[in-house]
Amino acid sequence: MNCKYFGECGACIVYEGGYEHQLSLKVELNKDRFKPYYEGEISVFRSPQSHYRSRSEFKIWHKDDELYYAMNHVNKSGIVFVDECPQVSEPIAALMPKLLTAIKKYEIGFKLFGADFLSSSAGEIVVSLLYHRKLDESWSEIAQKIASELGIYIIGRSRGQKLVVGQDYVTELLNVEDREFKFHYIENSFTQPNAKVNEQMIAWALKNLPKSESDLLELYCGAGNFTIPFAGKFRKVLATEISKSSINAAKANMSLNSVENIAFVRMDVGEFVQALEGVREFNRMKEIDIKSYDIKAIFVDPPRSGMDEATCEFASRYDTILYISCNPETLARDLESLSKTHSVAEMALFDQFPYTHHAEMGVRLVKKGSL
Repeated sequence: MNCKYFGECGACIVYEGGYEHQLSLKVELNKDRFKPYYEGEISVFRSPQSHYRSRSEFKIWHKDDELYYAMNHVNKSGIVFVDECPQVSEPIAALMPKLLTAIKKYEIGFKLFGADFLSSSAGEIVVSLLYHRKLDESWSEIAQKIASELGIYIIGRSRGQKLVVGQDYVTELLNVEDREFKFHYIENSFTQPNAKVNEQMIAWALKNLPKSESDLLELYCGAGNFTIPFAGKFRKVLATEISKSSINAAKANMSLNSVENIAFVRMDVGEFVQALEGVREFNRMKEIDIKSYDIKAIFVDPPRSGMDEATCEFASRYDTILYISCNPETLARDLESLSKTHSVAEMALFDQFPYTHHAEMGVRLVKKGSL
């Protein structure tokens, strides 16, 4: 990827030597990091080298009578005006200058401070325009006109306000193992930002949890990104997530894919463990017959903070643990605990965030003595 803002814009900080060099740095760093737990080959899954981000956020900067997209400077010394970004998906890249022109033309830039883009691979786009002022009916009428002209959906956000022009989601199609999965990606909710790498992560996860007549337990299920593909490999799936909006999206995505063998529960992990162990009863679990589940494998995809000691102890009760991590540092910490009962059988690195130090990791752990 060539970008005229390399060295200035803080979005990319590892760019010398190009894509191959930055990827090799990540691989070597994580080989060393996980050497105490795994000495086999780490499978490496590459990203497209440009136009890989389907979700992006830009500041809107006012200077004199002009509006600019802006990003933080790489050394945090201020901001950098940008008129293009080769990170973002091609639909977003094509839209960016047109949107700014329309905002200026129809004069809805007053107290606008941010623009967040969400796209599908097919080019469906939701743009959230962020304001430091209350939005009125006049704004909505102009936003509808811009949305129609540009073929997009627009959301206006200010404190306590969310005005939706069209809809607040895009529909993404993911192709995994010759099957197509549909997902509604909702504005202002977590989604995987790199669709091609996401497809590779799901395929790797499916490969590492073979088809079974038993059931799967999933913690931190989000909007069902992994849950729904897993449903075809297990008798039943029991999945939990604390975010109400994510659980609602997960249930909608389950219907979208005509899947019926998943039970989604909105609970934090601590409460969920108490419910499974019969320590406490929860109304949110009253329609779920825990005793009907035969769980031998657990899948976890925690936030950057990883899992706490109690959750690691709980996960270690299962024969197989599949762990997707967006933070290798907290993964290494959790492996220190999990390795007391399990051995690492497979490990993968997914280059979800090229030109940064960030990497997504996948680990399959099996109970010691079962290999």
